[in-house]
Amino acid sequence: MTKTVGLIGLGAMGGGMAQFLRRAGHVPHVFDVRSDVAQAFARDGGVACGTLAELGAASDVVISVVVNAAQTEAVLFGDGVTPGCAASMKPGSVFVMCSTVDPNWSVLLEARLSAMGLLYVDAPISGGAAKAASGQMTMMTAATPAAYAVAEPFLNAMAAKVYKLGDSAGAGSKVKIINQLLAGV
Repeated sequence: MTKTVGLIGLGAMGGGMAQFLRRAGHVPHVFDVRSDVAQAFARDGGVACGTLAELGAASDVVISVVVNAAQTEAVLFGDGVTPGCAASMKPGSVFVMCSTVDPNWSVLLEARLSAMGLLYVDAPISGGAAKAASGQMTMMTAATPAAYAVAEPFLNAMAAKVYKLGDSAGAGSKVKIINQLLAGV
């Protein structure tokens, strides 16, 4: 059975990632707070979703490419005005979090999603907009084998290097922070 992918955040990194999902033969469902950007992406192949809930309901794998933990929380659980995607995701669906966050927060998020019947991939990204646009970025990931089984084809479509760093959340975020410290970023 073919899995459906959704991507939230078509900015400098997410836009390139969505393009590579499309080039790999997927039909990404996309959402961006700038609806015109999502519509423009969909014109060349894909589906623009009007809400996060719509994207969550349509996707077996939801990839979030937003800035930080606060935006990730809003994407998943809503902002008090607009509902997020988590409540509409089917049990067994996978949420892939690509933001740089505190590893402890990532561990707590995995537990929260697990309680909802959802799988999680801690998958911060590195390489910048140019590498995302050329498919050469790096993902530092940690997830259960069940989450990898569903998400891996999508991860491999978006990144030149996908490091598997463990079977539970936190390790991907730890390596990303260490990478930033070593790079002086």
